[in-house]
Amino acid sequence: MTHDDPGEPTTPLPPEADQWPGQPAGSPTGQQYPYPPPYQTPYQSSGGYYAQQPPQPPTSYPPVQPPFPGDPAPAGERAKVPGWMWPVVAGMALVLGLGGGALGGALVASSDSGGTGEVLRVERRTAPPLPADNGSIAAVAAKVLPSTVQIVAEYAGKDHGATGSGFVIDGQGHVITNNHVVAQADADNGPIEIIDQQGKHSKATVVGRSTVYDIAVLKVDAARKLTPAAIGSADQMRVGETVVAIGSPLGLSATVTSGIISAVHRPVTTGEGQNDNSYINAVQTDAAINPGNSGGPLVNLQGEVVGVNSAIASLGSQVASDQGGNIGVGFAIPIEQVQVTTSQILKTGKAQYPVMGANVRGTAKLDGATVESITAGLPAADADLKVGDVIRKVDGKPVTGSIDLVVAIRSHVPGEKVTLTIERGGKTLDVLVGLDAKTG
Repeated sequence: MTHDDPGEPTTPLPPEADQWPGQPAGSPTGQQYPYPPPYQTPYQSSGGYYAQQPPQPPTSYPPVQPPFPGDPAPAGERAKVPGWMWPVVAGMALVLGLGGGALGGALVASSDSGGTGEVLRVERRTAPPLPADNGSIAAVAAKVLPSTVQIVAEYAGKDHGATGSGFVIDGQGHVITNNHVVAQADADNGPIEIIDQQGKHSKATVVGRSTVYDIAVLKVDAARKLTPAAIGSADQMRVGETVVAIGSPLGLSATVTSGIISAVHRPVTTGEGQNDNSYINAVQTDAAINPGNSGGPLVNLQGEVVGVNSAIASLGSQVASDQGGNIGVGFAIPIEQVQVTTSQILKTGKAQYPVMGANVRGTAKLDGATVESITAGLPAADADLKVGDVIRKVDGKPVTGSIDLVVAIRSHVPGEKVTLTIERGGKTLDVLVGLDAKTG
């Protein structure tokens, strides 16, 4: 099976699919979108686990004649600072440095590079609503439930359409959910509504969505009155930490389940059609996630969102497609990626993803990805990358197949560069490749 790591299809897409390019399916391990019956049959999908120059010092210094003890300070010079003041000055500098760093991070996080689609890496985080030593899941539920909504998206051929979950991201009425929850309704101009914790129904419209990252942003005027969820960091989560999943599994709104982070940086792919595939550098959890949890928040014990629940593992043919449920392995999109994609959509209405420009195929030994073709005009064609090269690592991290490679590339943003460790003719080389941008 061939994968093109920039996300370009290996066969032509129909005109209507040009905006949402996808990928062919990956390895036999499967995920299915969490859609609850009877609203929509869950999709089966294939996935992979194997998936300025610094200032130069002067060459010489003038001789220094220090004053003798008791000499007065020379005119125009400062008197010597008492030794006891240095700890005070150092302490003040530390406090000011930390405060300035936090402020700078907050400011940078809300900016972009200006017109190229490249979004800066610093994420916008918010203060946790609960203390660092909180251990109460009930306290987490009380804080996050008011920010979480159920989503019902109707479309042709379905009496009830699809249902999923979402959460309020800001004070302007924007709600985050999965693309696959609303994609069909958006394509069919079907009605989409949210239902808040109090049972109030409100109309929603799609601001933009990304098939590649399985993220959609909705605008709901009534959501301006709801409390935005606090934003945390998936990168700072450790395996074994407690997390809470909130959503509407099986259509049961305001449902709370808990578990742990069972793995991080897990490459998985969801979707079963060429235009449906999403590649996720997922947070894996054993918190119960079922059909209908899609788009809902995965939060830490401080009540901060660390991921968006997107897929659940399936047993393939061993589980009927309309009976798929939790088997203890769920996957969430890291909040850092959600923020990058959301900021792009809110700015332009569209999302971008990085492309390298090389079609690849996983190796039989699951120890890399072989370059099968290179697209002219894209970064791979300008780099020292050749057809037949076997990509073993991306930025020092091993690649076991094409899914790993795609996920590693898409974890970056357009404009960045990646280092590929390749094998060519028995030799190991490092190749630096830039990343271009594509909409999807």
